[in-house]
Amino acid sequence: MSPGYGSTVGLAAAAAAALASAPARAQDEPPPANDAQQLAKDLANPISSMISLPFQFNVDGGLGESDGVRSTMNIQPVIPVGLGEDWNLIIRTIVPIIHQQDVVEPASSQFGLGDTLQSFFFSPNSGGVIWGVGPAILYPTGTDSALGSEKWGAGPTAIVLKQAGHNTIGVLANHIWSIAGDDSRADVSSTFIQPFFSHTTATAMTISLSAETTYDWKADQWTVPVILSAAQLTHIGKQPISVGAGLRYYVEKPEGGPEWGLRLITTFLFK
Repeated sequence: MSPGYGSTVGLAAAAAAALASAPARAQDEPPPANDAQQLAKDLANPISSMISLPFQFNVDGGLGESDGVRSTMNIQPVIPVGLGEDWNLIIRTIVPIIHQQDVVEPASSQFGLGDTLQSFFFSPNSGGVIWGVGPAILYPTGTDSALGSEKWGAGPTAIVLKQAGHNTIGVLANHIWSIAGDDSRADVSSTFIQPFFSHTTATAMTISLSAETTYDWKADQWTVPVILSAAQLTHIGKQPISVGAGLRYYVEKPEGGPEWGLRLITTFLFK
């Protein structure tokens, strides 16, 4: 039997008294653990409706004839734009800053910007399977001929993923063809496929396994690094931030490609 009106009033008064006696959470305290876990899980979704600013630092070794080393800082802002009540446009940009030593030839080094890749995902606001499709554009922002293709490129991109419980599984892909640029440089026709799986713990740590596979159709070459990483969501004051690290092993690579890789990543989140 449902409680009567008098019982409801009594319950409400008791609840109000309990709330009044409970200590209030300070404004600069981080959210409860379950909120942090959900935020970390949202971050595992590459097209979540949350602004994020990742700084991904990669080091690859064993390149070229002289076992060269390449360091790449990828600045990767993710900006969602609402398109009415039913759709979002997720804009993902990757701007690489590269330093490499002994890669092109012994005792040589290059430093500067690489080519920028920008992806636009049109994604519906619906539960269940999460997906998005749209165009990807390659901008020839390389500041050194050894760091960029000197080609404009474009092509389709798509992502599909499922979040169940504390797990996220999905795949992201794109294909880029060169459409303009320096005629003396090789044309671009490249497919990128990234299957990924992650598990977010109750302590807001996310453990991820992915493969960032690239196939160069012009050179008929595969590059397949497998990455195992872990990231912890924490707070600096009220600012949520995720910090993590990973190891990269190259299952397949072209001649002169990297033997090993390390990754450090710091992501600022804005709700």
